Amino acid sequence: MHRPPARGRRRASPSSLPLPGLTPPPFPQGLLRAQSLGVWRGLRAPPALQQIPQAKSEHAKAEGTFQVTMLPGDGVGPELMHAVKEVFKAASVPVVFDEHHLSEVQNMASEEKLDEVVDSMKESKVALIGKIHTPMEYKGELASYDMRLRRKLDLFANVVHVKSLPGYQTRHNNLDLVIIREQTEGEYSSLEHESVRGVIECLKIITRAKSQRIAKFAFDYATKKGRSKVTAVHKANIMKLGDGLFLQCCREVAELYPKIKFDTIIIDNCCMQLVQNPYQFDVLVMPNLYGNIVDNLAAGLVGGAGVVPGESYSAEYAVFEMGARHPFAQAVGRNIANPTAMLLSATNMLRHLNLEFHSNLISDAVKKVIKGGKVRTRDLGGYSTTSDFVKSVIDSLHPHYGAHSGHGGLRHVPRFHPSRDRGPGSVGAAPPPRALILCYLWLPSNKRGLCSTRGGSAGASTTAAALY
Repeated sequence: MHRPPARGRRRASPSSLPLPGLTPPPFPQGLLRAQSLGVWRGLRAPPALQQIPQAKSEHAKAEGTFQVTMLPGDGVGPELMHAVKEVFKAASVPVVFDEHHLSEVQNMASEEKLDEVVDSMKESKVALIGKIHTPMEYKGELASYDMRLRRKLDLFANVVHVKSLPGYQTRHNNLDLVIIREQTEGEYSSLEHESVRGVIECLKIITRAKSQRIAKFAFDYATKKGRSKVTAVHKANIMKLGDGLFLQCCREVAELYPKIKFDTIIIDNCCMQLVQNPYQFDVLVMPNLYGNIVDNLAAGLVGGAGVVPGESYSAEYAVFEMGARHPFAQAVGRNIANPTAMLLSATNMLRHLNLEFHSNLISDAVKKVIKGGKVRTRDLGGYSTTSDFVKSVIDSLHPHYGAHSGHGGLRHVPRFHPSRDRGPGSVGAAPPPRALILCYLWLPSNKRGLCSTRGGSAGASTTAAALY
């Protein structure tokens, strides 16, 4: 067996450098350590990182992470956030969560806590939140903390992408439509009062500036995403001034986008058409209350609140959440909630952070589990738990590099089975599709004899063969 080279004689190649924070056992010269680290396999340290000490290397990694504000919310929100953390950890996602708790039903809401969340958002610019439940009892304040947070951050545009999941059959399959909702005014303005005893006046506020802003957002979104049609949803036949102004603003903005087809539809007819023939819609834009109703209706077309992601935007901030906002309080502590919507929202957040690789990795794993049909939560007609679903997603992240059960942590190699292929040069009946190279698996010393090699230098029979 070769001795390790003396320090300073041989410069470490990028492929042999350990990842920051990981200290592998020493291994003989000429043998490559297996990069069995999931998504980090194949990544190489930049030349600048090779020249700095380990302490600085760890600091460099910290600088490469993204801070994200997290609000677990109420109901099953904390359980779903735990699922996101587990999947992110398994996928080595470079995100650090700044977690805050804001809840009216758990007496964890105050102006101080709200300000703390806003301060965190000012630093991170991005948040992942659960549903902050709003009690129906009037306690002296009309605006909920959820609404006040959105107003402080000016999250004017809510986007819900309703898309059928591959492998899950519903009445309407292959759906792909987007609902864009203005969510800072309208019926949610919190302007109510009792004018005389027994008479309540509730004001619906529609402004030209905010109507034009959401209309432009919808057309810009359609242009960027390659969509061909925008439909404005309204009730201008009854609310001639309020919805009439919204409709007029949409028409004015539509003239600036001649390549995008523009159409209008009354809200009640829109709901019927979504149930009968949702394929006629592409991008829908509407005021606040209509959007809230249509979001939930459309979510039911593809599987329910547990499978549709959502996001909200301002000029400066981005918040990612479930598309249909339900706390699902009856499922708290029962381990039955569907984490699909929250996981897909988290992948959209990663894409927003330009972490395309991690975003695609996790979203593909989630869709693969659903398409397989073996692991489904109760809302999708199955009997699996939240934990079962999360475990299946994690197992699907790296199917060829996941733990091989029953063999001391040996990483899976196609056509190789340690209990069958013991002798040197007996890795399967045929060679793997790519050349085998020698690698050093991080196994306990008493189990390294389980593995053998195909080819290589003398004295290497106690190492394992793996695809590089």
